[in-house]
Amino acid sequence: MNQTTEKPKIRRKRRKKTKNYYFTKVHEKAIIDYKHTECLRKRAELYKEYIQPAFDEMVDKIVYTFKFTTLPNIDYLKEECKIWLITIIEKYNPEKAAAFSYFSVITKNWFIHKVKVQQKRNKREIDIQNISKSQQERYLTTHESYVTDRIRDEFWSNFYSEIKSWNEEQMKDNDLKVYKAIMILFESKDDIEIFNKKAIYLYLREITDLNTKQIVNSLKKFRSRYFAFKEEWDTGQLWARKII
Repeated sequence: MNQTTEKPKIRRKRRKKTKNYYFTKVHEKAIIDYKHTECLRKRAELYKEYIQPAFDEMVDKIVYTFKFTTLPNIDYLKEECKIWLITIIEKYNPEKAAAFSYFSVITKNWFIHKVKVQQKRNKREIDIQNISKSQQERYLTTHESYVTDRIRDEFWSNFYSEIKSWNEEQMKDNDLKVYKAIMILFESKDDIEIFNKKAIYLYLREITDLNTKQIVNSLKKFRSRYFAFKEEWDTGQLWARKII
């Protein structure tokens, strides 16, 4: 009588799903509070303590999970993506989706779009083997140098000093509101996150209680002063005026 010995079944251990500790209900609440508060300092605190760490971790994980690391200048793109996420917090609706699901899908789609853009760019790309090293550095380098950053900081510091000297008594009501809002943004630059043109308009609307058209009309009046200052800066006339 033949006896067949059954081989013992080897049970494979299932990999435990790693829990999401970095983007929890606490962070979702911070995003909702950020959306609903009009206090710039409160927004800054919520962003620094809760939202920024969650976005940092989420973007990093999505980039590595979906192999977006092959994109050129990926560190720069990650920071750009986080800026974009901040500008769309206003659109988040907690009744329709959890914050993590909402922002992770948006992040993934944002990088997919960048991949498509890069693919189109690669098709048009010239053969860089035929250009000099200096030309490569000139056209392919995307990160600003330390010197460029310093010049930019100097420019805005001097422009802030310039606008403080403007005569408020000659301004109309809406222009004065926008002017004071601009001053608040300059004075709060270390406490708030000012990322791009769209974000600045949002802050100006919140502070002045004016609509976009009213803000644009006032900014047009200030624009000529800005360009006059910039021309003096670029040509060196500003420094000559200070010396005199």
